[in-house]
Amino acid sequence: MPPPSRSLLWLGLVLGAVCASRGPAAPGNATDPLNVLLIIVDDLRPSLGCYGNKLIRSPNIDQLASRSLLFQNAFAQQAVCAPSRVSFLTGRRPDTTRLYDFNSYWRVHAGNFSTIPQYFKENGYVTMSVGKVFHPGISSNHSDDSPYSWSVPPYHPSSEKYENTKEFQKLYPLENVSLAPDPQVPTGLPLVAYNPWMDLRQREDIQALNLSVPYGPIPADFQRKIRQSYFACVSYLDTQVGRLLSALDDLQLASSTIVALTSDHGWALGEHGEWAKYSNFDVTTRVPLMFYVPGRTAPLPVEGEKFFPYLDPFDSVSEVPEPGRQTGDLVELLSLFPTLAGLAGLRVPPRCPIPSFHMELCREGRNLLKLFEDHGEEEEPHVRSNPRELVAYSQYPRPADSPQWNSDKPSLEDIKVMGYSIRTVDYRYTVWVGFNPQEFLANFSDIHAGELYFVASDPLQDHNVYNDSQGGTLPQSFMP
Repeated sequence: MPPPSRSLLWLGLVLGAVCASRGPAAPGNATDPLNVLLIIVDDLRPSLGCYGNKLIRSPNIDQLASRSLLFQNAFAQQAVCAPSRVSFLTGRRPDTTRLYDFNSYWRVHAGNFSTIPQYFKENGYVTMSVGKVFHPGISSNHSDDSPYSWSVPPYHPSSEKYENTKEFQKLYPLENVSLAPDPQVPTGLPLVAYNPWMDLRQREDIQALNLSVPYGPIPADFQRKIRQSYFACVSYLDTQVGRLLSALDDLQLASSTIVALTSDHGWALGEHGEWAKYSNFDVTTRVPLMFYVPGRTAPLPVEGEKFFPYLDPFDSVSEVPEPGRQTGDLVELLSLFPTLAGLAGLRVPPRCPIPSFHMELCREGRNLLKLFEDHGEEEEPHVRSNPRELVAYSQYPRPADSPQWNSDKPSLEDIKVMGYSIRTVDYRYTVWVGFNPQEFLANFSDIHAGELYFVASDPLQDHNVYNDSQGGTLPQSFMP
């Protein structure tokens, strides 16, 4: 007997939108398979109202968060688009996909690994993609991994006409836009760790500033303009998410659709004297992550109720909704694959052996399903496991021990050093070690530099105490 007909709704926002449904179903029937809507945002750090930012107007995402389980400490595995997206869509770490740049297709280069949409498709779902889900180009075989992952060809709407939209900048007058709280290069930062933001330096307006390379600071007034534009983009994004979620109400799908929202990585806006991504700091690896599961993270909507009414960020009356359930657990984007499968009632793929290049279907991330269990009304809304047992790993490649023209985006053959970073509730610890790109091997006996930041006393990670510690050797739990 064929599996029941289902739909997997997919969205990649840079921006784009899609709405599809699996047909009418009885609301609240526990036996009905749920749709899944995954919203993947490009370059979005947790600068949102639901993450405590008092300046940003993001009422629609905040509304989604109020009905979701929100993860306060979710981290990407590499702070650049293609490696991160391939990592969480396959559930494998960059060292398994062997993708650290934009120039290879994992099915040929590393292994014929299954993806989240492929797994849902093979289990009876109709899977659709719009906008940026996989990174376009070689890393997704110039096809967004079709036909493996998708039931119909992916759709990429044109976005050029929105590039010069200024309306949302009015939400953020320059006099209200502050500079990054830590605009200086961290004390004791090794040269290899610095992101010289070379792509930003290619802009004509940046070149006109005649900045010194690599550390020349951008003038304060120009910094405010960059931050203003980023915040405006967040509010524009929020309106698109709001319209999409409102469509779920209109189609009466809010009671039968799981909604997950995340980003491929964060973004530096002057913190540590850096811009863009391309590092292992929290500001570039930490991402928003939330899951709305009807009947589990929020009560089922009653008939006729608007569960996700559109909220206008220009409406000064709009307030950040009361937060829903939250968890401070450290989690990795690798957990998307097993968690979405489990929430949809599919068999959760098994843990990968080491190595796992020969296994098409397995996952290297933790299944977060237990965090969605109903703990009753007397339970604190802030759900946590034992935080000291949890870690998140990230990594970033460099072509040399000091900043140069391709430090931010080195091609595979140019990688000479790999920075492996472990984030715990107490610290972020990074070692930069020699790396052989031909054999994809890191030499942990060849330590080029290190970083150690204690989160309690240095939450912004501004003071590297690696050389002051008795470290220099790796903790037992360092490697995943």
